[in-house]
Amino acid sequence: MSHDAVQDGEGGRQGGSAVGLKPNAIGFVDALVIGLNATSPAYSLAAVIGPIVALVGIYAPGVMFASFVPMLLIASAFYYLNKVDQDCGTTFSWVTRAMGPWAGWLGGWAITMTGVLVVGSLADVAVSFTLLAVGLDSWVANDFVRQLLTVLLIIVMTGLCVIGTELSARVQNALILAQVAFLLVFVVVALYRVYAGTTGFDSIEPSLSWLDPFGAGGAALTGGLLLGVFIYWGWESAVNLTEETENSASAPGKAGLWSTVVLLVTYLSVAVAVVAFAGTAFLAENAEEEEFIFAQLAGDVLGGWDWILLLAVATSAIASTQTTIIPASRTALSMARRQALPQHFGHISPRFRTPDVSTWWVAAIAIVWYLVVNQISTTALFDSLTALSLLIAFYYALTGVACAVYYRRHLTESVRNFVLIGLGPVVGAGLLAWLLVRSVMDMSDPANSYSGTSWFGLGPPLVIGIVISLVGVILMVVWRLRDAVFWQERPGVADPELVHATTAKPADRKER
Repeated sequence: MSHDAVQDGEGGRQGGSAVGLKPNAIGFVDALVIGLNATSPAYSLAAVIGPIVALVGIYAPGVMFASFVPMLLIASAFYYLNKVDQDCGTTFSWVTRAMGPWAGWLGGWAITMTGVLVVGSLADVAVSFTLLAVGLDSWVANDFVRQLLTVLLIIVMTGLCVIGTELSARVQNALILAQVAFLLVFVVVALYRVYAGTTGFDSIEPSLSWLDPFGAGGAALTGGLLLGVFIYWGWESAVNLTEETENSASAPGKAGLWSTVVLLVTYLSVAVAVVAFAGTAFLAENAEEEEFIFAQLAGDVLGGWDWILLLAVATSAIASTQTTIIPASRTALSMARRQALPQHFGHISPRFRTPDVSTWWVAAIAIVWYLVVNQISTTALFDSLTALSLLIAFYYALTGVACAVYYRRHLTESVRNFVLIGLGPVVGAGLLAWLLVRSVMDMSDPANSYSGTSWFGLGPPLVIGIVISLVGVILMVVWRLRDAVFWQERPGVADPELVHATTAKPADRKER
């Protein structure tokens, strides 16, 4: 970590808490698992497979492959920025250093709000699929029971986050093993039945041509990317734990990169199995079912063992309920340490060495959001999730640009630096900025929302995104007027010594 980074971090810790986060609490594998679980693979795939197939047909796996590209490029930005600044605030800290406090604050706000928007939905899905797996279907239809259990699950998973990062990692390791095992069983059985001709659907034998993202045409690819890119969101949770990870300068960044690769393999294998087994017609016709498409297919693929697939989605959502709290709480902690938020949010539990105050605050706001939105309408929660893509695209793109800007004096030192630290992240940021614009255009039409209703002449997801952004700007200005310390920071560049130490080849390091 740079000298400035240490100075800022320590000053913030003294202001917000007498202790810091627990160093070396987890290793590379733990960080990798947390990065994977934060994306909620089974749930994410179940939610988008139908809509993507409705757009591109058999080329759904190809669209998922194309969606991987901008995520990998942004993961490269996270890797190199973490090399020179190991701060749990990730985007907030890096963008502040590269582009100034105003952009940094907005990046931090976007990350925090993503946790608020999605935690309730994830817990709701976890509860619903667990109840379906144990045969309590009637409880799923009972709004009071389902919402009560959802709130209890959020409280339990938040408690695990507070009790300790090591305990969280152990829980996540168990959940990822269960999830991968369940999905593997589904893939193997589904493909076996396809080749055996016992599916009962208009099954299709897989082909390598399915991996062509342009097979369905450019317009269809654009629509597919709007859905596909965001199923990779969440892997950066591994990097948010950088201050608590062994070998923090490299392990968290590598965990983030490898998370995207493992996700790609997972998504492609399950997508191929689903499309091959059910055929495109069934998936397109049931696209509106979203994650419950897996509930429909579970019995057809696995018969009496359908609970296996239901538990795959349930464990996926349970794991993500916990890990999605991590980026939001760590970002709030980092912002408080730099006096970009009230120092109360920077408190760290002396016993557990975790950011207890910010973690409980994120959970509390997420619970309130979940309950209030559910009272508005049955589709308002889904509209709020759609708005999530705007925030994700914004802070990912911001991080990609920040990487090139922060390293700008070192991009021409080698082809490797130019491609991996400069060009790649900027291209990734450009792709996400383009998707952000397309999303805004799409969401401006009320007919494209879940509810189909108009809020102020626009689609509800866009209104939600605009309101969240405006609230962020207002809070930022108010805090600037109240406490100007954070806004005294000025943009800088990466420390040359750190850059050369982290980008040097192994042979060069030995010579040094």
